[in-house]
Amino acid sequence: MICSPICEKLGIKYPIFQGGMAWIADGKLAAAVSNAGGLGIIAAMNLNGEYLREQIKIARELTDKPFAVNVMLMSPHAEEVAHTVAEEGVKIITTGAGSPAAFMPMWIENGIKVIPVIASVAMAKKMERCGAFAVVAEGGESGGHVGEISTMPLVPQVCDAVSIPVIAAGGIADGRGVAAAFMLGASGVQMGTRFLVAKECGVHENYKDKVLKASDISTIVTGKRLGHPVRSLKTPFSRGYSRAEYTGISDDDLEAMGVGALRLAAVEGDEKKGCFPCGQIAGMVNREQTAAEIIEEIMEDTEKVLSGAKIWVK
Repeated sequence: MICSPICEKLGIKYPIFQGGMAWIADGKLAAAVSNAGGLGIIAAMNLNGEYLREQIKIARELTDKPFAVNVMLMSPHAEEVAHTVAEEGVKIITTGAGSPAAFMPMWIENGIKVIPVIASVAMAKKMERCGAFAVVAEGGESGGHVGEISTMPLVPQVCDAVSIPVIAAGGIADGRGVAAAFMLGASGVQMGTRFLVAKECGVHENYKDKVLKASDISTIVTGKRLGHPVRSLKTPFSRGYSRAEYTGISDDDLEAMGVGALRLAAVEGDEKKGCFPCGQIAGMVNREQTAAEIIEEIMEDTEKVLSGAKIWVK
């Protein structure tokens, strides 16, 4: 079975990271992914250190494998969470929605491998200078907060620009995507949308159903006006938000429109008022499986694609 240098360095079996999805990536899902051989990730999201400690405890009760915590740097509790992961002895951190430079000396001093999610070559270089262990190069095809550059051009340019491992993310759902990421120079992949329908994922069933019914054109990007675009499924909320961006509504009122919308989707399953982040590969996700089944299937398909390349290219 395929592995890469990142596997040995992190103590995982397969080079597959599970995305740190807010209100979705909890201790239970992270443990299931880690037990299946990938790197499970707990999302600290906008909540405080107490919530994170609880999720870390849950993960440790369910797995003895490595797992990570995703620190969302836009959170009002980011500093508290930054110290919590160090106090809890978490050994791998991914970060999103900003630069973790202010916290990296403390994390590195505590023996933590820091893997920032980045959307540009410039940020990748900066994170390498700050001591990042690796970076996740995330293209605009992904769900949630997205950048301008798509995965295909982003990953090879980041790989050329830095000497640390690069994890590809955005638009990857099966073995073909993983094989392509390897060919672009990546050491592994991160996937979020595929794990939304894992049986161990506690997201509301309405969310899972919407992902399973989605097609290739089922997502929309909103929030560009505010400088932090988000890709989500087309719903009454996202369509209404998109229309509002082109009106005279103030930025503050536009920002307020989205407050709590993700929780309404993930926890309450509100199909009208909820925001359902999802990647463009949703049309490729067509059944609910365990985390282990997802990972095993993807890695088997990756091996078939790579070993059978001569079928298409002679």
